[in-house]
Amino acid sequence: MQTIKNIYQIEDLRNRILNTLGLLLIYRLGTYIVLPGIDPNQLGEYEEQASEGIMGLINMFAGGAFSRASIFALGIMPYISASIVVQLLGIAVPYFQKLQKEGESGRQKINQITRVLTIVITGVQSIGYLVNLQVQVPAAIASVSNPEAFSHTMFMVTNVVILTTGTIFVMWLGERITDKGIGNGISLLIMIGIIARLPMAIVAEFDARLTEAGGGLVIFLVEIVALLGVILAVVLLVKGVRRIPIQYAKRVVGNKQYGGVRQYLPLKVNSAGVMPIIFAQALMFIPSTITQFFPDSPAWSGFAAQFTDFTSFTYNFTFAILIILFTYFYTAVTVNSKQIADDLKRNGGFIPGVKP
Repeated sequence: MQTIKNIYQIEDLRNRILNTLGLLLIYRLGTYIVLPGIDPNQLGEYEEQASEGIMGLINMFAGGAFSRASIFALGIMPYISASIVVQLLGIAVPYFQKLQKEGESGRQKINQITRVLTIVITGVQSIGYLVNLQVQVPAAIASVSNPEAFSHTMFMVTNVVILTTGTIFVMWLGERITDKGIGNGISLLIMIGIIARLPMAIVAEFDARLTEAGGGLVIFLVEIVALLGVILAVVLLVKGVRRIPIQYAKRVVGNKQYGGVRQYLPLKVNSAGVMPIIFAQALMFIPSTITQFFPDSPAWSGFAAQFTDFTSFTYNFTFAILIILFTYFYTAVTVNSKQIADDLKRNGGFIPGVKP
């Protein structure tokens, strides 16, 4: 309680927390606003379909907005996909490499390119999403059930614009949380979408365990303890830091002596954080997105089925390889060993026992 009181007494921290809660509330309210021309009472079957398989994962990242045909149905994933493309271009294209070295001005240009690419990706994904809705639940679409009142062209154009605007608005919310809130806005939006379903999931699991074949209350308690253990292990991994000793040579400038002290270079055990998993998951959504454009193609559907069943060996093997590759890539981006070496050399620092 004393910690909470201290937080409330610090005005800047209090304002940041209130700003974060307010922006997260706006995001959650937006996930319940249904697109125009769609009858929410007819989406019951679609919500059941979107709770399983790859669509269930997409729906989880979107905080349930995907199954509700919300204005935020596509969530933040198009922005993450655009970020992946831009960062990959930063390795292969000299122009983007130059931007990365230009400091703040280069970062602003990269952010602008990422936003434009997000609009393009969202436009493509929104078309696939609407086509899939028309195939899965035609009774809920006004342009199908009552074409005289709502034409197909008007339905598609209007909702593509709204879905694109919704994703851009979600991206803006994430940036505002990062700037005016407690930070990590994009990660917080993904997290709040996942934990929004946590209470219902716990209640459903509790009811399932109380059945005769469920194992009883003991199994439920074991699962809760295991969940807490996983959370503890993740926190330890994220917070783990290896301190590399750095020795600075003595320098005499005038009548003053500088250096000659030992400091430490903190290297995080998991410097990439959760971003490789998010990037890999975004790529794993591509086959299901393409399938929405070709729902009647048996050849493509059979291929995509291998990547839409998250219990299959193909899906998990590909997912694991992508996570490893993105972890290596993202660590190389966040921990620039050449720049660190140049900074140490410029300041007369070296690692004891390691030849400069």
